[in-house]
Amino acid sequence: HASYQIVHFDTTSVRTARSWVFGCNANLPSDISVSWVQPVSDEFHARFSAFNRRYNYVIFNHPIRPAHFYDEMTWCHYALDESLMHRAAQCLVGEHDFTSFRAVGCQSKSPFRHIDHVRVNRFGNILVLDIQGNAFLHHMVRNIAGVLMSIGAGRNPVEWCAEVLAAKDRTKADVTAQPYGLFLTDVGYPDQYDLPPSGGAPSLIQAMLAMSDSNKVDWDVISPADMWDIARQGNNK
Repeated sequence: HASYQIVHFDTTSVRTARSWVFGCNANLPSDISVSWVQPVSDEFHARFSAFNRRYNYVIFNHPIRPAHFYDEMTWCHYALDESLMHRAAQCLVGEHDFTSFRAVGCQSKSPFRHIDHVRVNRFGNILVLDIQGNAFLHHMVRNIAGVLMSIGAGRNPVEWCAEVLAAKDRTKADVTAQPYGLFLTDVGYPDQYDLPPSGGAPSLIQAMLAMSDSNKVDWDVISPADMWDIARQGNNK
């Protein structure tokens, strides 16, 4: 998923920005929308002119799977401690060799990447991993999410994330987290191109975070009756 993906193309056609936007959207599949169009200088490149990228990874943390927006979030049925996840992730900030977090089929020539920030926040039953860096390796964010979820579940200590990073070995990390909750939310470009700013996470996700219940689930043994109560509470919101 992406809520802010920039593309560029060369053309000799002359149309208004409005005509480009509506014309493109009329011919694109329903899950892709063009928000704006503007001319740029010849040296601009959507990929190589960017100096950073920002991703959100959204986790629905609840014993009952989501019936709605199930392909917009990764469901985790066991309890996660977001504070442990956040603490563990701080070792990733800065420039490092991220071999342990790249896919086996990654084609990047260098495993080194610079991470500006990593944050894990909870909004009721929704956790958001917010990460920004100069670039990312194949499956890097999902592999980071997998390691942090293992730590949040208590299967590994906070220090394990740093150990995985230092190992420079993909087999030392946990499984790759599912793709459903991953969103590209921003791409940074030099001011000289004067591009419109990102709107952040998709509006649907923003609304879900705003409405998310602030009460945490009691993750002790949950009886069938308790599960029905949880389901009814969710339906009444």
